[in-house]
Amino acid sequence: MLHLAKLCVGVRDVRHLRALQKARREGDPPLRHRTRNFPRRADEILEGGSIYWVIAGAMVVRQRVVDIRPDARDDGTACAGLVLAPRLVPVAGRLVKPFQGWRYLLPEDAPPDLDSRSAAQGEAELPVSLRRALLDLGLL
Repeated sequence: MLHLAKLCVGVRDVRHLRALQKARREGDPPLRHRTRNFPRRADEILEGGSIYWVIAGAMVVRQRVVDIRPDARDDGTACAGLVLAPRLVPVAGRLVKPFQGWRYLLPEDAPPDLDSRSAAQGEAELPVSLRRALLDLGLL
């Protein structure tokens, strides 16, 4: 199994991502993220991998990748379509330096889900800016 990490450009917080994806899912199903390059390790990602979204400089939420298929952008340009499960799963926040495109993320390097950490109850509801400040201070 293998995961992907991706910057969520132009998205303010998880609620904003959820609203954008809801509109996409309803307007042009299935829910997918289009990316220029087809992952060479797609088979490993499809063995239970997720895309970990980086919002406002922190990896804060993940989504299961259920399929990877050839797709096309609105202008007809070929791309890869990462078909995503609709559920956004909050993860233990981790600061991430900016990068372009997506990066492979090994399972042992992926942050744990907040649901699985008893000490993190309520952390998922914190605004991204507050979570980031607490991460900077080493408190999360």
